[in-house]
Amino acid sequence: MAVIFITGPVCSGKSAFGVRLARESGCPVTYLATAASALEDVEWRARLVRHVRDRPAEWPTIETATMTDAAQLDLFRNAAAGTCVVVDALGTWLAAKIATRIDLLEVDYSVLEAQLDDEAATYVNAMLDSQAHIIAVSEQFGWDVVPVAAAARLFRDAMGRMAQRLAKRADKVYLVVAGYALDLRALGESIDAV
Repeated sequence: MAVIFITGPVCSGKSAFGVRLARESGCPVTYLATAASALEDVEWRARLVRHVRDRPAEWPTIETATMTDAAQLDLFRNAAAGTCVVVDALGTWLAAKIATRIDLLEVDYSVLEAQLDDEAATYVNAMLDSQAHIIAVSEQFGWDVVPVAAAARLFRDAMGRMAQRLAKRADKVYLVVAGYALDLRALGESIDAV
């Protein structure tokens, strides 16, 4: 089946576009919500409630934040042909990975960076190897100033590498900005081709 990668800035319409494409696929849909809930963060809870409200209630939703790596990978391996899996979003998946090892950041930045890149590659490959139709949504970072905090720089750089890895092999790649989706395969040129 196909893999569609949707990226763009926060609140640009990425998730809504992913939901639309999943509906249009005509396949039974499973929604993977990667964000961890933070009970003490009122704004974050409200954001998650909006995401739940904006997707079809009949779609099974699996919250992956507390699942083991193996269990998360099995979701792609065990997804049947003729089904659709929406992954929303890769940024919150990566943030959860960093949060579990934030202490390593101060001990050995390069070891943590390598671990994240390996885990991101494994996750991307599992999506690409799945028999299901995959729609992966991801935040696009790095269009602003370099963050002061090392953890923010680590996240931004690891997210950029993960996005490139997925975009290179995905069947379709879209950039969603201000509620408009741009087909990057049709409009752009791979930097590998230059």
